[in-house]
Amino acid sequence: MKRVVITGIGALTPIGNNTNDFWQSLVNGVSGAGPITHFDAAKFKTRFACELKNFNPLDHIEKSEARRYDLFTQYALISVAEAAKNAGIDFATLNRNKIGVIWGSGNGGMGTFQEQMIEFAKGDGTPRFNPFFIPKMIVDIASGIISIKYGLRGINFTTVSACATSNTAIIDAFNYIRWGKANMIITGGSEAPILASGIGGFNAAKALSTNNDHASTASRPFDKTRDGFVMGEGAGALILESLDHALARNAIIYGEVAGGGMAGDAYHLTGTHPEGEGAYLGMVAALEDAEIQPADIGYMNAHATSTSLGDTSELRAIRRLFGTGDGLNISATKSMTGHLLGAAGAVEAIACIKALETGIIPPTINTEHVDEEFDGMFNFTLGQAQHKPIKYAMSNTFGFGGHIATAIFKKYEG
Repeated sequence: MKRVVITGIGALTPIGNNTNDFWQSLVNGVSGAGPITHFDAAKFKTRFACELKNFNPLDHIEKSEARRYDLFTQYALISVAEAAKNAGIDFATLNRNKIGVIWGSGNGGMGTFQEQMIEFAKGDGTPRFNPFFIPKMIVDIASGIISIKYGLRGINFTTVSACATSNTAIIDAFNYIRWGKANMIITGGSEAPILASGIGGFNAAKALSTNNDHASTASRPFDKTRDGFVMGEGAGALILESLDHALARNAIIYGEVAGGGMAGDAYHLTGTHPEGEGAYLGMVAALEDAEIQPADIGYMNAHATSTSLGDTSELRAIRRLFGTGDGLNISATKSMTGHLLGAAGAVEAIACIKALETGIIPPTINTEHVDEEFDGMFNFTLGQAQHKPIKYAMSNTFGFGGHIATAIFKKYEG
């Protein structure tokens, strides 16, 4: 099978509107949390989130595009444009029949749906809907729009596996390329969930932190005082291509995809298995696919959303597979970005790729009192980044419904 490399990355996050700014904020332990400005959240249990900062989509896309596309699609287009630019791609010179798009989103056009339902409820019951309502809302539309924008006629579809979504997309893209079904695939995920319906819905599920008085430190993975995740928004894009295709066009190579594993918790609608059964199986499958051992992993970007049961079950799975984790750095970058739901895996993949490239492990911030069950057991990279050359990095993602997707990235060495 073909080797698959990463030749472009693009990030649009609550701590940086491009890859460089995102990475610098990660390394420096910057929190992206603050009061919600997208809507009036005064009556909500949670009144803060990790929103994009100093960002206007119209600085990046035409007003006509903004009218036709939901925010999650706009975020996708902006991150993909950065990835394509730093990949040095001239699509007109390539076989676009062999270039595809596999894009993920957990919720799609949630904002469009909310807006249209509110407008309908205000009326006299006569159905008056925006003609762009359906194409703005459907979850697969970002993938379609990306392919249309760049004239890409290869594999094109969307993955949906809740918060495991963009890792699922990356693994699918990896497989199709190594099987020879595509030369290049644009992959990743985007999410725009900071809305009344998004915050209200997750509040009702008791998933969000309500630590409104300490927003910047509310996302505290592994800490015994954690009380839920902090909502985030944005996108992450990766350009994957076969090694021979990348070399033929003299591309810069940022890293390599080594393997991927998927599994199911088969346990609960929203909760994770107490012992992390699915997480364990997903990590084992990824290691087997990469043909490496647990000891080869130097860095793990944990799913670690800062929920009480979720963090515990993941750490139990890690302990089962890695023991006490000697030689393994773990960090939870959601402590800075918040939880980007379906876009989390793509953004965290970029964190892994940059860690491999630079030899810097981003920190876990805000965590002061690790759960007694795991205190002293793992290197959680607490408080500040650590310098450490690594060859392999693992990224875990888990979603409502028991979806598990684990990706492994490798430092490119030719």
